[in-house]
Amino acid sequence: MFSSKYNGGIETSHGRLAIRLDGPQGGIPLLLLQRFRGTMDDWDPAFIAAIARDRRIIRFDSAGVGRSNGTVPATIGGMAAIAADVVAVLGLSQVDVLGWSLGGAVGLEFALNFLHLVRRLIVAGSSPGPVADGPQQHPRVPHVMTKSKNDEDDFLFLFYPSSECATAAGRASFARIRSQSDCGPATSPLALMMQVKAISSWPGILHRASELRLPILVANGAHDLMIPAYRSYVLSQQAPDAKLILYPDSGHAFLFQEIESFSRDVEQFLEG
Repeated sequence: MFSSKYNGGIETSHGRLAIRLDGPQGGIPLLLLQRFRGTMDDWDPAFIAAIARDRRIIRFDSAGVGRSNGTVPATIGGMAAIAADVVAVLGLSQVDVLGWSLGGAVGLEFALNFLHLVRRLIVAGSSPGPVADGPQQHPRVPHVMTKSKNDEDDFLFLFYPSSECATAAGRASFARIRSQSDCGPATSPLALMMQVKAISSWPGILHRASELRLPILVANGAHDLMIPAYRSYVLSQQAPDAKLILYPDSGHAFLFQEIESFSRDVEQFLEG
């Protein structure tokens, strides 16, 4: 049975962190790592319900984000260390990890630096770091993603293609996210700046990709303006045991647009 619990937080070496536990207990839990400036309340509730049908899901606000105390680290590696601390405090010996966007970069660092904690890794709408060749990020993205507040039009531009079907899916997802009760505060301007600093200084993991000796599912929307799908392809070529899936007529938030399809692919990958 699907359930959701906000337990108020856990004490870590990085401060008191807010956390939610979804889905039934038992088995290997799936740890979610959130996007740039996102909090644990910015996951689409329909997506959470789909992936938590038969599995325990862990989502949390990292240090300095949303409801959590502490300070946002200045590096991606520092964010990965916080995720590892969450796993340790929960008393878990191993987890599966799904990182979206910034969370995908954190997930890659997590898998490299704390390999003993990660059984399988899902990298969604993310990148192995700077890739000089191939399509580049849409030039409007940096301005829109760092605005003091993003509205629905920004959400649609950043996360969805402009087709009628994709736009309708984006509006529906935006409405579901915004209609949730008991939501925490948005990411602060200071936290946003620290995340930008961490992203800007990240050298990526391509030089260490051969060390990623665990099953990896690399997924993206075929029309991602923020992190072009070509970068997902590059990661899938460099990691020894990586599978790539691209979803048509989808962008950065493909996981909220193709919920049933992606949740089935996640389940198949984690049970494989």
